[in-house]
Amino acid sequence: MWQRAEDLGFDHAWTYDHLSWRSLAGEPWGATIPTLTAAATATATIRLGTFVASPNFRHPVPFAKDLATLDDISGGRFLLGIGSGGTGFDAFVLGQEQLTARERHERFVEFVRGLDELLRFETQGSGGISFEGHWFEAREARMVGTPSQHPRMPFIVAADGPKGLQLVAGLAEGWVTLGRESEGIDEWWQSVAEVSHRLDDAMAERGRDSASLDRYLNLDAHRFALESVDAWEDAVGRAAGLGFTDVVTHWPRRDGIYSGSESVLAEVASRFSR
Repeated sequence: MWQRAEDLGFDHAWTYDHLSWRSLAGEPWGATIPTLTAAATATATIRLGTFVASPNFRHPVPFAKDLATLDDISGGRFLLGIGSGGTGFDAFVLGQEQLTARERHERFVEFVRGLDELLRFETQGSGGISFEGHWFEAREARMVGTPSQHPRMPFIVAADGPKGLQLVAGLAEGWVTLGRESEGIDEWWQSVAEVSHRLDDAMAERGRDSASLDRYLNLDAHRFALESVDAWEDAVGRAAGLGFTDVVTHWPRRDGIYSGSESVLAEVASRFSR
């Protein structure tokens, strides 16, 4: 499947970084890092990423080691999609306590900044990399090796709230959104436009050019974009009109959520590949 995505000409391919997910909880679900490592060895040009990793069941130190190794194996093709973590299965399966929205954001900031420092390899020296926060701590962590991407792999940060957008503007190379849960498709597109404008404001506050940030939109957050070729063309056109540089959709499944035809996927690829 990963090779097929590359052959079709897609720029990037992703997997969810969950331990389980919604209606697919009882179906086969490969672990994220091994799956992406296998994909990296089976492909040559397509970029690979997490959509999206979170601190729900991750610690920055071992995760950074996994990511750096994966980036090396892929030859510098890895993209780190990263978010604060939802409130579903992953948030409680390890016996975690329920967090408030503020706590989840504060944990997320520590997680992202910890990964940022670790994956740059720049502060290691002879004493390793150390940091101490409320949620995460590192004592002389060793990031042995040479990063494939310098100064580190791109961070594609998922955010919609004011504080999250400030984090995006401060250190991310990319931003991803799903928009807001909405009753209708037009209302959903309006929510996407609103959060995109708020990001522009956050970038301006930081003195950063909005064009310096890649913008990713999950087209399927309200309606499956591969229902038909016409639906895809409409969604991509609207996304481009809002300034998005990249879009993400799901590989059509035989039944259930995101069910559809691979023939539509192939037709879309033939029309839009560069």
